[in-house]
This record gives sequence, C-alpha cells and structure tokens, in this order.
Amino acid sequence: MQYSFRLAELLGHVPDPRKRPGTIKSIVEYTGLDRHQVAALLKNEVKYIPLKALSRLCDYLIEQGHATADQLPGALFAVEPENFWELLARRKRLEMCIGVRRDVSETNSEISFVVASDSVLMGELLNGVTTLGGTAKLRKSDSTAASSMAETVPQPEHLKQSLVWSPGEASNEEVIRRAEMVYREFSESKGDKAIVGVGSTKSNPVVEIVLARAFNSTPFESQENVDDATERSIPFFLRYRDRDPHPESIVGGLKLSKNDKDLGPGIYMECADGTWKCFGNNSPKEEVAFVFYVHRESQGRLEMVLGGFSGRATRLLARALATRAEDFWPPVYETQGIQIGGFIVQFSLPSTKKEVDILRTDLVATTEVTAIPMEALARRLSK
Repeated sequence: MQYSFRLAELLGHVPDPRKRPGTIKSIVEYTGLDRHQVAALLKNEVKYIPLKALSRLCDYLIEQGHATADQLPGALFAVEPENFWELLARRKRLEMCIGVRRDVSETNSEISFVVASDSVLMGELLNGVTTLGGTAKLRKSDSTAASSMAETVPQPEHLKQSLVWSPGEASNEEVIRRAEMVYREFSESKGDKAIVGVGSTKSNPVVEIVLARAFNSTPFESQENVDDATERSIPFFLRYRDRDPHPESIVGGLKLSKNDKDLGPGIYMECADGTWKCFGNNSPKEEVAFVFYVHRESQGRLEMVLGGFSGRATRLLARALATRAEDFWPPVYETQGIQIGGFIVQFSLPSTKKEVDILRTDLVATTEVTAIPMEALARRLSK
C-alpha cells in the first residue's frame, strides 16, 4: 500500500500560476521550509518529510483554516490507487456527465433522452466503481480474515449526475455554455473529486473541455488547418463520418491537417515516431473506442473521458471495462505529480448483423487495447 501527500488538495492549490498567488511563499515564510521542498510537497514528489516539518505544516493548515487539529496529520495522507477501478472508487466525490438529446418531433421542451449505448456504459461504470469490478466481495472477505483493523473497501461518499446538451440539440452557444458551467462547478468544488465524461465529442461537449484542458489548449476550436498533424494539440483524433454531427473540435474533424485528404472515418493515434495510425477501418465487423484520464493525486482530482466511435462501440467498451479493466492500468505517462492514461480500444466482431445487436449489451468481440505512446504524450506535455 502506497500513500500520497495531499497538501495541494487541502490548500486548493492548482498548477495554474494565476490561481495560486503567494501559496508557496506563504508556506515558506511560516514553516521555514525550503521553497523547492514546498513545491515538491505540493506536487507529491517527496520521498519523506521530517516530523518537525510535518508539524509546522499542520500548524500552518490549522492557523489558515484549511483543516482542524483533529483532522491532522491524517488529512495530509491518502492511499494511492492500485488499479483502474480504485482510481475512481477512491474519490470522495464522483460526478458522471452525459450528453442529452431532444425529440425534435415534440413541441414539449421537457422531452429529452440519453442514447441507450451511453446509458449502458454509464451503468457499467457505476457497477465497477461500487463493486471494484466485482472484486469488492473478495476484498471484504480477505479483510475480515486478516484483521479487524484492515482498510474498508473504498467507495465514493457522494455520487452526482450532470447532463449537458449534445452538439446540435441546442444552439452552439448554449451547448458550450452549459458544458463550461458543469466543468467550472466541478473545478471549483472542494475536496477529493472526479468527473467522468461519457461519450465522445460528438455527443458530450464536456469531453472536449477535459481533453483541451489536459493539453493546455482551447476547446471547440478546429485544428484541421495545421501545417502538419504533429502540430495538433492532442495525440489522437476522431475523423467524423460524413453523416455524423461535425462540431468544431480540438480532437475531431474531417482532416488531420490541411495537407491530408481522403481520410477514412475512425480514431487516429500518433505513434512514437510521429506518424499517425488509424483504428477502425469502417468495416461492419470493426469498432473502436477510447479511454483517457488525467489524475492529479496531490490535488485529489481525476478527470476521465471515454466512449465509442459508434453506439455499438460504446456498448463493446462497457463490456471491455467489465472484463478487462486491467488493460487500462497503469497510467501511460507520469510527470510533475500528474498521471495520464490514454488508450485506443479496437474490437473485431464475428458477425455483421447489427439489427440483432442493437439491444444486446453482451456483445462478443476480439478486443485489442493500445496505449497512446508515452513519446506522443511527452511531446505535448513538455511544452
């Protein structure tokens, strides 16, 4: 069992210099610790901390009103997750965000719906979080046998659902406004937290915001006119089908760059050498999905997005999470207190009978999970 240091979470400290005026200076002046040591503590990058320094930090937190004496020093430490489901289950507050569509044939504005495949994926996420992918019962038995003092099975203390308009279901301004409001409220909430955007940018604009913020870029702006695909802000790309909604997106569109032509629909990923590979060949037997998360352990903050290129791909992804969650762990890339997991999931089905498949949640497919190369992530995150 490993522990992380949660000083940043208790202080509400974020990496953006504009949102942390004087935090490090204030701690240094009060505690007498070295500035670089304080910066490392905020990033959860120290291997040990002297008891005297820990005592001074506790005094600082109490005096500044960030914690009470009976909460310390325990509130400064948290158990680090050891698998994919723990990553979600160890959050105290878990928010699930999903895109909503409306029935255009109805005049009643109250009539709206969630796509069935997104609902299936959301259900599997909730099942995995609350049961640790079906292992919680085993862990409880082991804990009882081992010791009455053993750690209880982690679960979120608070679950929240939020709804946003899917692109095209309201004006572009309203779609963006609602998505930004949901993300802002999540960001401003206190304590250990996670937000999970279910679906792709075609159905959930919060997915666009999470991806853009992860790579310090502007959401809802097309990058189709970059000179070369390596200049894109995000190392994977959703090439829309012609019949799909085509919202302006930093991660989606019709071209990788202004010089690319005749790309087939699917999800493209940048390889370690800078070339791009397509997953999903638009065959009735092939489907593709993605899973991406950014974990800032020192801040107690997790942002995750996941979805399929199609409805069937989304249902297949739900099944993959239920049976192969270990393929999405550990994170691919780690730097300065941030862990990033990025995966493309390709499915090959034995049958093309979509009429029968449409109501099935137990689809069987050969599944291949490919991690986004560390090099592709590092090229962007090191800027």
